[in-house]
Amino acid sequence: MSCQPKKIIIAIDGYSACGKSTFAREIAARLGYIFIDTGAMYRAVTLYGLRHGAIRDDRVDETALVALLPEVNITFAFNPDRGASDVILNGENVETQIRSLEVSDYVSRVSQIAAVRQKLVDMQQRMGEQKGVVMDGRDIGTVVFPNAELKIFMTADPEVRAQRRYAELKAKGQQPSLEEIAANLRERDYADEHRAISPLRQAPDARVLDNSRMSVAQQMDWVMDLIEKLCR
Repeated sequence: MSCQPKKIIIAIDGYSACGKSTFAREIAARLGYIFIDTGAMYRAVTLYGLRHGAIRDDRVDETALVALLPEVNITFAFNPDRGASDVILNGENVETQIRSLEVSDYVSRVSQIAAVRQKLVDMQQRMGEQKGVVMDGRDIGTVVFPNAELKIFMTADPEVRAQRRYAELKAKGQQPSLEEIAANLRERDYADEHRAISPLRQAPDARVLDNSRMSVAQQMDWVMDLIEKLCR
């Protein structure tokens, strides 16, 4: 289907490992829209901090990380092998590196830093100026695009989410522990919901999608019906 001539912004928020990026990427592919994985942007900043000493010994040095921000340039490049966009950090493809458990352990803390959020929110808003964008994250419908035409809040059973993340990492050749993944998700949920700046919240006008027992195809049927009505 096509949303022409009316392009819209689709904002997708929700918990980690709910399949937000897979869902958003498929929507964008069907509509010919741009897909922006905002969580990957925070992961890229976290990776940069790890590489340059601002994050180490279970500590995030906020002053040092903020000082590094002017050096950080994040773009996306389409990868035909994956049928999706990879994250490019200062010219380097870091799509694999940003998905590591080490990055996952720190990214929620990094995302709580006001200067980091401001830099990335500004970048995200510029990316969406022309509409025709599908963006997923934690605060897209509440902060980045509060006037988005379609807002979706995704959730799923914690055990299902842990199994999904486990399978994702195994497929990438990593050797994760299911228990470590489950613990990491619990910590990230708490941090996302309780951070002082842009906490994870369901926008009042968001449509809730609990995909615990839904296939990707079923999720797409659900959302494409909504989009069809909005684009008339």
